[in-house]
Amino acid sequence: MKIKNRLSLYFTAISAIVLLIVQVVICVIFSSFIKSDYYDHLMDRANVAAQLYLEADEISPDSLNHVRVRYLQSLPGEVVRLYDEKNAPTFIKDKNQFWPSSIIDAVRKNKQLEFSEGNRQTVGIYYNDNQGNFVILVSAIDFQGHKRLNDLIQGMAVLLITVTAGLFMISRWFAQKALEPIDEVITQMRRVRAGNLSLRVDEGNGKDEISALAHNFNQLLEHLENAFELQQTFVINASHELRTPITSMIGEIEIALNKVRTNSEYEEVLKSVLNDAERLNETIAGLLELANVDMNYTQPSFKPVAIDELIWELNDYWKEKAGKGLFNVNILHLPDDHEQLKVNANKSLLTIALNNIIGNAFKFSQNKPVQCDLYADDKSIIIKITDNGIGILPEELGKVFDSFYRGTNVRSYQGNGIGLYVTNKIINLFNGKVVVDSSPGSNTTVAITFVR
Repeated sequence: MKIKNRLSLYFTAISAIVLLIVQVVICVIFSSFIKSDYYDHLMDRANVAAQLYLEADEISPDSLNHVRVRYLQSLPGEVVRLYDEKNAPTFIKDKNQFWPSSIIDAVRKNKQLEFSEGNRQTVGIYYNDNQGNFVILVSAIDFQGHKRLNDLIQGMAVLLITVTAGLFMISRWFAQKALEPIDEVITQMRRVRAGNLSLRVDEGNGKDEISALAHNFNQLLEHLENAFELQQTFVINASHELRTPITSMIGEIEIALNKVRTNSEYEEVLKSVLNDAERLNETIAGLLELANVDMNYTQPSFKPVAIDELIWELNDYWKEKAGKGLFNVNILHLPDDHEQLKVNANKSLLTIALNNIIGNAFKFSQNKPVQCDLYADDKSIIIKITDNGIGILPEELGKVFDSFYRGTNVRSYQGNGIGLYVTNKIINLFNGKVVVDSSPGSNTTVAITFVR
């Protein structure tokens, strides 16, 4: 059963039960009112009977006629009995003992009594007269009251059915309107396939559960798209980068085997194969690093990382690796609150990103001094790494973040073109930004910015 139908049924059932309870209360109150009113009517009849039979000698003929006219309008199934002190019926021709002595004595004891016998209602009064002490009992059936009560119950039943049906239709309309955003999200979800993971579900402008559902689904799509993209990129890069050195090695070996050559020629071939093998080894190492980064990229564990502490750790590492005085840290400004120096990131990935930049700085400057500037305030954290190397050509600045891209002026340097690609991916993952500024033949500055 769909949610909209289930919600409609729940709402209708609750409303119908509440309405039924209200109707039952109304019917009970109405029934009690009718019964009480009829008891009052019977009490009047008992008083009339007392006047007719016991006070006839004390009232005028006109008053007696009036009482008789009023009394002659008997009620449905009316029974009137007057009982003397011996509980024997008197004054009425019908001498049948309609009520037992126990009820007569109860009326005499309580002076007044009201009770029901099936559909029949009965009242009894104790009347003290100069002729003696009498008990008068009057009983009748309130057919008109029962009819009115039955009519009310039937009307309530029709009202309950009509209102319940109306409530179901209205509640289903409201449920459909309330769940329309979910239907729209489902419709958009159905369009998503493996080939178009770039599609996103409309999150709307609200802050309700449906917007949260759409937002989480979009995040899932983003992770899936990234995973598929990483897998596709890795396969393409691997197939392209591995094919070139292997093809070169095979070609050189085949040429060397075509005829017998001198030792010096074989030595040249082996050197060339060795260079290709080293290049292949670097490529494989780069691909493995890329695969490792991509795996952590899809499932990173974020924790607050103190940037100043990380910079000093890198300072100790590169002083030991490159030599003292070659990696210089310059603190330009730090905030008073140390918490403002923390970035929500993965420390291992962030270390890889910074080491790639510093490593390139030393490599392309032939181990000349590299400077690291750190500036932080309550709005941003900026890390600048500047070398004194060969620089990057202006027309190639926009390509430095492409995977396996190498500039025309760095072809003589060992490398695979993965470092800045990996660095840019990692910094973007942590909501940072990487900007490269370079002067060919002079220096290169890589600026990393984290905005709060």
